[in-house]
Amino acid sequence: MEILITNDDGIYAEGIYALATALKKLGNVTVVAPDTQRSAVGHAITITDPLRVVPANRNGKFFGYAASGTPADCVKLGIKAIMNKRPDLVVSGINLGGNLGYNILYSGTVSGATEGALLGIPSIAISLNTFVKPDFAAAAAFAVKLAAGMKKRRLPPGTLLNVNLPNIPRAKIKGVRITNQSRTSFNDWFDKRTDPHGQTYYWMTGDFIPKDKDSASDLNAVNAGYISVTPIQFDLTDFKFIPELENWNL
Repeated sequence: MEILITNDDGIYAEGIYALATALKKLGNVTVVAPDTQRSAVGHAITITDPLRVVPANRNGKFFGYAASGTPADCVKLGIKAIMNKRPDLVVSGINLGGNLGYNILYSGTVSGATEGALLGIPSIAISLNTFVKPDFAAAAAFAVKLAAGMKKRRLPPGTLLNVNLPNIPRAKIKGVRITNQSRTSFNDWFDKRTDPHGQTYYWMTGDFIPKDKDSASDLNAVNAGYISVTPIQFDLTDFKFIPELENWNL
């Protein structure tokens, strides 16, 4: 099995190291990831600047390729320029912080997997719902289980899996729920500040709105101690609205 791994936290993040180490049990792993933090870049790609790619070592050994671009860039590079064989699977993560609700639209982690799906390759995004004292063991183990199962199962064209785990010990995870995307979002605002030169600047901050009445949502599953697996698509067409829009007589 040929597996391409990327993330948006950067190639030196602990989550991608745990993921790559675990998935080596299933086959050949190629890591192509941003050379530094690229969180919340969405599905951006680089078209006006060259992409620099250099080997990256971890613990004194070759680990993968560090690229100057975004997660989507990294997947394109991996498939079209770096790997000798087309990957059987693209896995993006393990992200530090959940990718739940509308936040998946901003997520570089999800976009790395989306790019894999766009290129016709089964793809998974996997995230750990915490920013404090992360334990990636359960997420890495579930990634192996899910990836192994995908040898026998196929995703529909244009569909990828968005996986989120609670940050609890593996033994305390209650199970797996197949979920839908929550309609929650990040409640953000801007702090207005002044730099040492007297110039005004703004720093975005905020918090996640942890409210969702939908029992089948990704947010509620993770908050209840379950692994959330949500099938998502990149076709944004509102098919239900098309008949009404046709009646507008535009």
